Amino acid sequence: MNIQQPAKQISELGLKVWRITGVIYSLIFWSIAISIGVLVYVFDWLIWITISAAGIALILTIMNIFIIPSVRWRRWRYEVREQEIELQHGVFFITRTLVPMVRVQHVDTVHGPLLRKYHLATIQISTAATKHEIPAVDLHEAEELRHAISRLARVAEDDV
Repeated sequence: MNIQQPAKQISELGLKVWRITGVIYSLIFWSIAISIGVLVYVFDWLIWITISAAGIALILTIMNIFIIPSVRWRRWRYEVREQEIELQHGVFFITRTLVPMVRVQHVDTVHGPLLRKYHLATIQISTAATKHEIPAVDLHEAEELRHAISRLARVAEDDV
């Protein structure tokens, strides 16, 4: 069964940003594992505790730097249409969301230090009940999308 996916994919630089974020998280995991190793040494606990902590840190490092960002990037798709915004994302479970334009209340672009370094932004779409995001979109495209969604939401609101 061939299901039609949304047409647009997020920027490939988003993959790089997610990998850098994975490195940062991995440094935290390794700091914890090393701290556990020091405690094991100081208090003369069983060595398997250190080995387990290092094994968990290694698995989380591989997952957060190589596997999850790649799968996440391949699955993240979006499409803005006249009547709706379609989003598809997920790593283990794929979520597909349709946001009707008449429900859109406002649209923001957000970019922290890492996204700003790579000229990317996240588009936040707010409805009365929820907030949806399209991450790691080229900054210029994000601004165009923000204006386009805002314009389409006003038109959809006028048609109601």
